[in-house]
Amino acid sequence: MKVGFDNDKYLKMQSEHIKERIALFGNKLYLEFGGKLFDDFHASRVLPGFQPDSKLKMLLQLKDQAEVVIVISADDIESNKVRGDYGITYDADVLRLIDVFHGFGLLVGSVVINKFNGQNSALKFREKLNNLGIKSYIHYNIPGYPSDIATIVSDEGYGKNEYIETQRPLVIVTAPGPGSGKMATCLSQLYHEHKRGINAGYAKFETFPIWNLPLKHPVNIAYEAATADLNDVNMIDPFHLEAYEKTAVNYNRDVEIFPVLNAMFEQILGESPYKSPTDMGVNMVGNCIIDDEACRDASKQEIIRRYYQEMCNIKRGYGNSNTLYKLELLMKQVNITVNDRIVVNAALQREADTGHPAVAIELPNGKIVTGKTSDLLGPSAAALMNALKELGGIDHDLHLISPSAIEPIQTLKTDYLGSKNPRLHTDEILIALSMCAANDMNAKKTLDQIPKLKQCEVHSSVLLSSVDEQVFKRLGTHLTCEPKYEMNDKKYHK
Repeated sequence: MKVGFDNDKYLKMQSEHIKERIALFGNKLYLEFGGKLFDDFHASRVLPGFQPDSKLKMLLQLKDQAEVVIVISADDIESNKVRGDYGITYDADVLRLIDVFHGFGLLVGSVVINKFNGQNSALKFREKLNNLGIKSYIHYNIPGYPSDIATIVSDEGYGKNEYIETQRPLVIVTAPGPGSGKMATCLSQLYHEHKRGINAGYAKFETFPIWNLPLKHPVNIAYEAATADLNDVNMIDPFHLEAYEKTAVNYNRDVEIFPVLNAMFEQILGESPYKSPTDMGVNMVGNCIIDDEACRDASKQEIIRRYYQEMCNIKRGYGNSNTLYKLELLMKQVNITVNDRIVVNAALQREADTGHPAVAIELPNGKIVTGKTSDLLGPSAAALMNALKELGGIDHDLHLISPSAIEPIQTLKTDYLGSKNPRLHTDEILIALSMCAANDMNAKKTLDQIPKLKQCEVHSSVLLSSVDEQVFKRLGTHLTCEPKYEMNDKKYHK
């Protein structure tokens, strides 16, 4: 719970650097936003003190000059790729992002479906966008990308892509997640703008890896863990080292694409304004870390969480063993194991002691509370109630919700709604607690503790239901689960 990052300093420094870059390129700048422009929970987890909406706050200062273009990969639409922090597919998240941006007064100009190769699901998504009145454009897979510069920078490469019609000087290019093709979209636009006589510019706002932290710093390793399925690799920027004789950290995709960007700038401006991929960026995050040890510890926990997430994905049938292997290697690089996650041992010990599935929650003061399966409650609901009681100073033996109040809910679930599990889930216990809070001051005091659960660590000794997982996410907790089902014979069905 230690704060390791100065968010106010970051907002000031970062906004100044972005404004300087806009001024450098005159009246048309394509600004690629790496990571998540809104709800950047990865950054808030590895940099305690970083606010998930920091990037959005900066953009709001420029909203009259800016418009947003959202990029999604056709491959991600085809594979139903899911955004882990929300549990929704990338195409659904595009629509969510549009609503969010509109809600803040930002103009969303269009959606680009990138890496298109005839995917039927991508065509259906485009039809959906058109029916909603949202402009969309198709960008194609380019043979030889990114090494065949002659083909890429030609009418058969970027020239084949549909030109994105934009209205404002600053074009923010963002996406639901990594690997969507934001940079390729920007470079394609530079090519098309040049053919129309407009010398547009490009800059990159990528939070991770942090260029002025060591290559093997846990914050940078945590970025590799977050993108393990993309095979991203942090590396020393060779162009920066050659140009300035200074070490800077970048990652393989930016290093690979840099010659393409250089060639394009040389065609457009006569010479490139950048000598390295690092030069393209405006990232000031590394200058705003105020407690390095806190950020190191938080990043190590994030790596373990990513490891557990992939193990659970594999158990559920949509993970990847190569991704898991890479995560194991990353854990070894920072010298950690699952035992370095305190709630893991607490949950497993409670399960061993009781013979029932258990959940452990680490509270803001470092205390661990647990809950196990009972006749009335699932382990998640039990642990959640115990945590709220502890935070509110309520006696654990005090029944805030009487069994006689829970039993009718169980009857409703099993006799009328067809559920085979009579135990209350987390959402159901919170609703029951809310009803009791109307007439019971202890129940109200317990309910009022919910905001304190934000950023608490949680571990379950079994895979949780989708309902319980979503409730923990909405509460802002950091959840991991053991990759096993509660019932040993449950091998094929979620």
